[in-house]
Amino acid sequence: MVRIREAVIAFSAGLALAFGGAGDAAAQEKSTAVKLVDQFNTLFGNHPGYRANHAKGFVFEGSFQPSPKAAALSRAPHLQKKATKVTVRFSDASGLPEVPDAAPPASPRGMAIKFDLPGGGDTDIVAISLKGFPVATGEEFLEFLQAAGASGPNAPKPTPVEQFLASHPNSAKIVAIPQPMPVSYGTLPYYGLNAFKFTNAKGKVQFGRYRIVPVGKTEFVTDEAAAKRGPNALDEALVAQLAKGPVRFKLLLQLAREGDPLNNATLIWPDSNPTVELGVITIAKPVPDSKTAEKALLFTPTNLPDGIEPSDDPLIAARGEAYAESFSRRQ
Repeated sequence: MVRIREAVIAFSAGLALAFGGAGDAAAQEKSTAVKLVDQFNTLFGNHPGYRANHAKGFVFEGSFQPSPKAAALSRAPHLQKKATKVTVRFSDASGLPEVPDAAPPASPRGMAIKFDLPGGGDTDIVAISLKGFPVATGEEFLEFLQAAGASGPNAPKPTPVEQFLASHPNSAKIVAIPQPMPVSYGTLPYYGLNAFKFTNAKGKVQFGRYRIVPVGKTEFVTDEAAAKRGPNALDEALVAQLAKGPVRFKLLLQLAREGDPLNNATLIWPDSNPTVELGVITIAKPVPDSKTAEKALLFTPTNLPDGIEPSDDPLIAARGEAYAESFSRRQ
């Protein structure tokens, strides 16, 4: 059993692919997004050239073929008939570039997708291997990370992070979700944290959250088997899968029903909500130089085409700002 501080730091480190406390006057003038990136650097150290969070990753390329149903939901160009190129980055949580895949800080995993749009430009999806997020705003997330950082082995009981979880029951529920190690990055599902607004050519609006699920088995290994695997087992297993043929995921949209919260990522919608298949993502091969490629890549949930808009979830803007800050620093 991992100590609560280690578990929460491990968990919180990976929760916001998009997120990257000081007390002086200059720090007080910083935006929440900048403070979040600072706090990740405080927790994991500053590693120049790497992301503040999900520092360890591997880049692949492939294609996306939209389904016939996709255009009925959105007029976005990549959801029409033609296939588009995609660049996909799989990652481990934490700000540690060399974190072993089986280490507690490596979960949850991440999947970020960049779609090349017909006619130019691109759009992104940023997802993790958890259905929900333990806080509803960037400010709450900063408080959560600071509480984790202040809850060392000598901290008086209840520790700051224990106090935070006691006062945020939804956070406690999501922190407790098991995160077993998958066979590879290609054998587990990923979830969009936030709701987005989809508008079709006729102006009809539908809100939904992304789900990305493997075509085929969702496979995990036991804790005992995970402990015996190499530090980069998930990437190596995916490359081995690709040697036998492409690895595919279904891109789904879980539709909001009347009354479902659109602005609170701590509230997970029921699995009984209908889903629509937007298309199939095909992973074809790793890029030749992943480290060079990923340094130049910026994935952000605010990079949206016509036909897809953010909901009023405050995390979307906070994620976009923190991602841009982390990108700027690693350049």
